[in-house]
Amino acid sequence: MSLHFYLVIGAILFVLGILSMVTRRNAIALLMGVELVLNSANLNFVAFARFTQAKPIEGQVMSIFIIILAAAEAAVALAIVMNLYRQQRSIQVDEAHELQG
Repeated sequence: MSLHFYLVIGAILFVLGILSMVTRRNAIALLMGVELVLNSANLNFVAFARFTQAKPIEGQVMSIFIIILAAAEAAVALAIVMNLYRQQRSIQVDEAHELQG
């Protein structure tokens, strides 16, 4: 498989993630969209490291940093979602206006 194949798959994942973040009102679906975007970045880093003159380990190191970032984001976001559900009995982000102040 060529670099073009990996870039197309990464672009598809990115677009699906963005569409999920824009169209969903559910907080869990919104988080899944963010994870798709981060996974598309991981795929691109590893693919570019494999098919270019860069050291192959550089793409994997960046992917590990993104995975750590995604885990921290998921932990904080799920804590916010659980607090939102506890207060409003809903996880719809449109109804989260009380968290602004």
